[in-house]
Amino acid sequence: MEELYQWLGTYGWAVWLVLFLGLAAVETLTLDLIFAMLSVGALAAMLGALFGAPLFLQVVIFCLVALLMILLVRPVALRHLKGGSAETRSNVDRLIGESAVALDTVGGSAGTVRLAGEVWTARTADGSTVAAGTLMNVARIDGATAVVQPAHGGHAADDGGAAAGGGEA
Repeated sequence: MEELYQWLGTYGWAVWLVLFLGLAAVETLTLDLIFAMLSVGALAAMLGALFGAPLFLQVVIFCLVALLMILLVRPVALRHLKGGSAETRSNVDRLIGESAVALDTVGGSAGTVRLAGEVWTARTADGSTVAAGTLMNVARIDGATAVVQPAHGGHAADDGGAAAGGGEA
């Protein structure tokens, strides 16, 4: 046991380096920032080992730094990673709130709308039936179906048909 402690005193930095790399590799698979915070703790413990800290102090450094990173840094990092503004929305997320025009009768189970220049299958959010030509707003996207609700503007003919793709170029 004494030999192991002596070896760890000499090469403890290498153990922390391997732990750092292993935790960072696991983070690339999970992407939830827990293992990244733990890997920073291992990096801090490795620095402690390089500066000659005893093993128990290296473990304390690892625990404290990892805990502080999880409690203080991770929530801020997650907020920045997941909280995009409306300008940074992409794919179907950018369609939510957009205007669409009913191409035929849209009900609680079927219908089609013109949305962002494309024809989408649609259904109403509340199960009501809406006539063709009605201006709608996209409430959400379920798979390849736009879930819509009538807009307060009324009929698509009010905007000259441009929203329905019928405007002249």
